[in-house]
Formats: sequence, structure tokens, C-alpha cells
Amino acid sequence: MAIVREPVVAGRFYPSNAAQLSKDIASYLSPQADKVTAIGCIAPHAGYMYSGRVAGAVFSKIEIPSRCIVLGPNHTGCGHPLAITVHGSWRTPLGDLSVDQELATQLVDTFPAISEDSTAHRFEHSIEVEVPFLQKLRPELQFVPIAVGTGQLVIVEHLGKAIAHVVQAQSEPVLIIASSDMNHYEDDATTRVKDRKAIDRILALDPRGLHETVLNESISMCGFGPSVAMLTAAKRLGAQKAELVEYATSGDISGDREKVVGYAGIIVF
Repeated sequence: MAIVREPVVAGRFYPSNAAQLSKDIASYLSPQADKVTAIGCIAPHAGYMYSGRVAGAVFSKIEIPSRCIVLGPNHTGCGHPLAITVHGSWRTPLGDLSVDQELATQLVDTFPAISEDSTAHRFEHSIEVEVPFLQKLRPELQFVPIAVGTGQLVIVEHLGKAIAHVVQAQSEPVLIIASSDMNHYEDDATTRVKDRKAIDRILALDPRGLHETVLNESISMCGFGPSVAMLTAAKRLGAQKAELVEYATSGDISGDREKVVGYAGIIVF
């Protein structure tokens, strides 16, 4: 029997109705955007009402290949700290997206600290929220979801090196997506200052600097572990440049500037 990971935030973070979801995603995408071949990217994972425009801006500019690795933080604390799905598919209102079993197996073989574990993914939204965008842009895509429940530098660096090693061996391109929101629940001005410090390290292609800055400046960037892993992999795969495509805070939508979350869309190529 095929293993299907059912959606947990459909109807909350994004519409549960397929037609409405498709329409909403289309409204966030810019079909006329010049597309680049990217090695990696960072995209937010909040409710589409808040972060959809930023995510759409990122994915609009990337030539989405037929294979992706999506790294997301583990907000729930459940399951293994490096949890991968190797088999089956992920379901959204737009249908099922197949897991790239070959790529996932190679990652586990390369870095045995990664464990096949559905518990970490069951109630976690950070990867699920990216899936409908990928389905809309590349319906036949296969992907590898990895929930990262650790921010330890040595572990996320090793994860990044393993990803680079596996991606390098493929005959076709693989996009590495880090799912992350930026600073959480401080006022808008503070959040923008903090986020800029983290963004500057990402634009400098400095994974260790990002790790250090997030910890030293108390930046509550939930996906800094996935972002460090993605940047580590991207540098090994020849990354030369990163570009901030879009930045916003939840205050831009809600009008509440007292407690906001930051969202950055960044492409690495």
C-alpha cells in the first residue's frame, strides 16, 4: 500500500478547495518574471495570506527542475531530528506529489544520521506549505522532504555536505529549498533590523556567519538550520551569488506593527 502523507494545514494556512487554492497561487506568481537556474532558495511557510506573495516571487523567478529537496524546520519537536520521507507521496488539495525515492535513499546512504521517520512530518507545516507552489509550477515534480529539528552547526553543515555530494552525482538539476520564516513576534522596526542582519549573511553566502548571527543577535528565524544546510550545499555546488527577491512582514498585511513575523524570499545561483 502506498504511503500518503495527508495535509494538516489545508483550510488554515491555504485553501482546502483545489480551485480556490490554484487561483490563490496564480495570484502570487508572476508568469512574466525572468527565470534563472537556481541551486537553492529560501521561501517562507506562513499562511498564504501573509507570506504567499513572497513565496510566489521566489518560485516565479526559478526554473523549477523535476527534482527538489525541501528542508523545513521541525516546529512540533516530534520525531527524529533529521527526518526524511523515502517512500510514497504527499497530498494537498491539488493532488499527490511523489517522493523521489532514489534521491532520498542516496541521502540516507550518504549521511546515516538522517532517519526515515513519518512522525516528524505528520503535524509539521513548514514543508507542506511549499508543496502546492511546486505542484502548480511543475506538476510531475518529485521531491525529498527533510524535517530539520536541530540547529547544531556541525550537524546542519554535515547535512549540507551530504546533500551537495548526492546532488553533484545526479545527471539532472536538483533544487534545494530551505523553508523558513524570519524573526518572530517583535515589533516591525526591530524585526526588519534583525532580519537584515541575517539576510546579509545569506547574501554573502556565509552559512557559518548566518548561524552565528542568528544566535548572537537573538533572531528567531525558525528555519536557520535548513538555511545553513542549503547554503553549505550550494557553496559546494558552485554558488556564486544570492539575491533577495522579496521581503515583507506580516504587518504589511495585518496593519499590526507591534508583533510581526518577517518573510524573506532569496535565490542562490
